[in-house]
Amino acid sequence: MSHLVFGVFQLRPHRIQQRNAVANNLAKTFYNTEFARAALLLHRGPDGASYEEVHSKGPEFEEAAVVICTSFETMGLLVYRRIAEFDIVMDLAGGLAASMFRKLEGWIKGKREVVSQSSWAEWFEWLATMSIKCRDEYRITKAEVANWKPLESGPGIPWRLS
Repeated sequence: MSHLVFGVFQLRPHRIQQRNAVANNLAKTFYNTEFARAALLLHRGPDGASYEEVHSKGPEFEEAAVVICTSFETMGLLVYRRIAEFDIVMDLAGGLAASMFRKLEGWIKGKREVVSQSSWAEWFEWLATMSIKCRDEYRITKAEVANWKPLESGPGIPWRLS
């Protein structure tokens, strides 16, 4: 019985530690030079570019599209499986996910046909759709930022808006 009680008390710190580790790993995605270059390159292009348009620009553009898709695909799946918290992903990348999907939607549809895989980048599409659907609900306001204070709790407790 004492092992059960001990286990229950250890569960909360473990979850906090896991949440922090996932958030840290997600944040590293945006400090990745390859991801940053890919996003910058694709932001220069039009919204909804077709598969053929992206393909015709050369391998650099296609590689950028794959980097963006696979990064957001991973994030989308982690959110859906509740490994990464939706609010953290929205704060880190909600707007970027929506904007990148808007740029790549036509290319993704064409890529699905070319590789005969209708599920290609589906978690990226889901994440972008959820980002657009919930953008106002998860947006941090200037007032919240201005009134932010650290928690007075002990170490390992995540920081929150007050």
